[in-house]
Amino acid sequence: MSEMDDLAAFAVLIEAGSFTLAAQQLGCSKGQLSKRISLLEQRFCVVLLQRTTRRLSLTAAGAALLPQAQALLTQVERARQALARLKDDICGPVRMTVPVSLGETFFEGLLTEFARVYPDVQIELELNNGYRDLSRDGFDLAIRSDAALDERLVARPLLAWYEMTCASPAYLEQYGEPESPQALAEHRCLLNSHYSGREEWLYHQRHELLRVRVSGPFASNHYSLLKKAALAGAGIARLPSYLLNEELADGRLRWLLRDFQTRRMPMYLVHPYQGGLPKRTQVLADYLIDWFKRSGEALDRLH
Repeated sequence: MSEMDDLAAFAVLIEAGSFTLAAQQLGCSKGQLSKRISLLEQRFCVVLLQRTTRRLSLTAAGAALLPQAQALLTQVERARQALARLKDDICGPVRMTVPVSLGETFFEGLLTEFARVYPDVQIELELNNGYRDLSRDGFDLAIRSDAALDERLVARPLLAWYEMTCASPAYLEQYGEPESPQALAEHRCLLNSHYSGREEWLYHQRHELLRVRVSGPFASNHYSLLKKAALAGAGIARLPSYLLNEELADGRLRWLLRDFQTRRMPMYLVHPYQGGLPKRTQVLADYLIDWFKRSGEALDRLH
């Protein structure tokens, strides 16, 4: 323990009036507290207390030191209160790291809906498909798949997304609509180069797994670029359900092969373990949970 810790312990001891009560308040044993007071006396080469079985009494040196020790405790309490006020204020920075295409979906909402309600919260949004250590890299929030979770994170369910097979009306008018996954082998497909098995698309129907070899004129590791290519009529794409609310609603893209399922992938909003989130972080977390809930309900209505 430092000298400042021992001074604070001395002030707590005098205020409590006994080693037993003071040790309870400090979360240590009576023996540990007694040793700390003895070390303090050795550092200053004075006797601070007269110990008896019934009471503690200050020596002249102890009485001279006590106001300084109490002032130290007061400063610590003021610092604690200042941090508590900062925690309760809905203002200040929030750093967040999320996958690229996922962050792009709610970015506009952060700039409009959230910023209108909480104008004093400054959001730093990093779009990154790689893993970031939140504590080491100084992030308050992140969005992770279940495969990327670890025991150091608190996780709240955010959404369960799946890839939807889709194409523009212009493409379907020119090339026709596939009636089964096997028919995709004859179509121009837009491939996700992020995946090593990008030329094999998997589907499920009544517990049967279907594997289809596909090919096409364009590949990208960026879902937003694949969506733009699909909108331009370049081919058939498999895109995340969270990216398609507007395009499916206004008919710019059509959902194909609805009777064949793709794998559902849960995502979580996570933050490092701590005693409680600052309000600015909590309101952002609540906003994102609500945003994805509304987004999922809108997509359900399109079904």
